[in-house]
Amino acid sequence: MSMPPPPYPNQPQPPYGQQPPQAPGPYGSPYPQQQPYPAQQHPPQAPYPPQPYPGWGGPPMAPAPKKRRIGLVLGIVGGVVAAVVALLIVVGVVAESGFPEAENKLTLPQKLVDGRFELAQDLTSAQGRKIEDEAEGAWDAKDVVGVVGQYAVGGDNTKGVLVLSGMYGRFKNTDTARRNMLKGAAEADGVTLAVPRKDFTQDGEPTVSCEVLTQKSAGATMTYPVCAWTDGNTGAAIASMTSETAKQDPSEVDLAFYAKLTRQIRSETLKPID
Repeated sequence: MSMPPPPYPNQPQPPYGQQPPQAPGPYGSPYPQQQPYPAQQHPPQAPYPPQPYPGWGGPPMAPAPKKRRIGLVLGIVGGVVAAVVALLIVVGVVAESGFPEAENKLTLPQKLVDGRFELAQDLTSAQGRKIEDEAEGAWDAKDVVGVVGQYAVGGDNTKGVLVLSGMYGRFKNTDTARRNMLKGAAEADGVTLAVPRKDFTQDGEPTVSCEVLTQKSAGATMTYPVCAWTDGNTGAAIASMTSETAKQDPSEVDLAFYAKLTRQIRSETLKPID
């Protein structure tokens, strides 16, 4: 007599969130080195980019995650794009006076941060109009043009992604706008504010504000920072993630580093209006 099949012939695989952790460095550097950021005196053969914060460096990044894990990470970051677009809805009344002159515009260079990031997808045509419509109706803003792009570390999405979502035009009340950017990001569906906004100031430059968000998907909780700036002509939110940083405890995210990264991105994306 044949025996009945076992009651559970196909045991489920462990969920993504239970995969054995890959060994990060002491800080968990999210980006491989091409050019130092910022420039420092370190041996050129260092496998990781030196940085001006304790703990940067360490053993090389673990092998790229399995394809299904990569898809999950990129799916989360894709959701960040939608969240960043949604966060651009800001309560305000458009006035007709007091707007600065239009001098600078926001661009999407082919490479960012000393060439470490390469433009993987220009999403401006798909998402930019939404930003323009929402900003014109809600911000103290005029002549708004939306700009959205996704970058990859070395052109490889499996190594890390960075989303820039912003605009250029003529803006008033820039402090309120910057804070509302992050407020909107933290209130997006499925997102939790893990570390509240922290402001970083620097003489002669606009304030950069950063926060840490978490988002659950397929049983896993992803961690990623979002930083934002707004000046008289430009405003943008920057969200970034790798398979390693996505698993960080939110309290371990170095917001000072990401604020500095955001300042460099701003300097490389701003161009004078012709």
